[in-house]
Amino acid sequence: MKKLSFKILSLLLLLSVFMVGCGNKDKETSTKDTSAGNSKTVDFEGRTLNVVTTSDAYVDLFNKFAEKTNCKVEFLSMSSGEVLAKVKAEGGTPMADLWFGGGLDAFMDAKNEGLLDSYKSDATEKVDSKYKDSEGYWYSKGLTVVGFLVNNDVIKDKNLEIPKSWSDLADEKYKGEVIMSDPSISGTNYAALKGLLDMYGEEEGWKYIEKLNANIDFYGKRGKDPQEKTSAGEFGVGIIPVDKSSFDLAKDNNLTVVYPEDGIPWVPEGVAVFKDSKNADIAKAFIDFMLEDANLEELAKLDGKDTNQIIKSGIKGFDLGLPADKLIKEDLSTFGTSRETVLNKWKEIAGNKASVE
Repeated sequence: MKKLSFKILSLLLLLSVFMVGCGNKDKETSTKDTSAGNSKTVDFEGRTLNVVTTSDAYVDLFNKFAEKTNCKVEFLSMSSGEVLAKVKAEGGTPMADLWFGGGLDAFMDAKNEGLLDSYKSDATEKVDSKYKDSEGYWYSKGLTVVGFLVNNDVIKDKNLEIPKSWSDLADEKYKGEVIMSDPSISGTNYAALKGLLDMYGEEEGWKYIEKLNANIDFYGKRGKDPQEKTSAGEFGVGIIPVDKSSFDLAKDNNLTVVYPEDGIPWVPEGVAVFKDSKNADIAKAFIDFMLEDANLEELAKLDGKDTNQIIKSGIKGFDLGLPADKLIKEDLSTFGTSRETVLNKWKEIAGNKASVE
């Protein structure tokens, strides 16, 4: 009888172990991919994703992620150049979990400095290889393209014509009428510098930048300065990132948006996870979420751009009339590695006009 009882007890123990194993397996399965785009069912209850970003325009998308993953999101607004400088100055101490938006040059520099965490998301399989780091240190959420914002009233009062090209803009007749942000602060205007160097070639490119600099009285301290100050009538032409907001502003304020006929500088906007960040797992889950088709399309609407389809085919954005054939053939591989050299050379040319009002 005792032997029989022992066998029954052993059988019950084995059965209980099997049931616990099945329960764990079911729980594990609940965190696997549940929809196209590798969106994962995850629960970050009681935790907060800290994001440093260039704009508060993305709140709706992050709110959607927060609702889906049961977390909170807090934002810090800062340009890409400022982020890079601050993290470097603080010895690599992460200022947030996720770095969202800004010129790719800063992200490439941050990778080289060992400031980013690697994450190879399966969600990037359909993303063009040019717009993701091969080692998973950064991904692109879209492209920034550079153009001109022209104040029609100022140009008319000065008896000038609307500049149609970079060549036009370097004409001495526009002296004092052009504003550009400091490219060491603004990722957009670093993209303009680097794009012009790629378009003209190193030697001719710097000659051109010297001519352009002669028409610029000072370089703005903020990335938004050219758009705001041109709209206010302080300058005739601002070098800006072109998106739907610039076309809307132009429509309401008698301005003209120009895609330069001789070449359009551009740069992918980065997204990355900071190394040693407290909530890196939430940041990585957001990257999976962001790269779903529906969320990339929502991001295109929030950004007001028509370039997201370049990142991943099939994504719909706004039709802003971008002449894609005018995009400069740029060497993205040197965006980060040449950043310091390019900016040092530019500072020699700009002198005390850099970030001085």
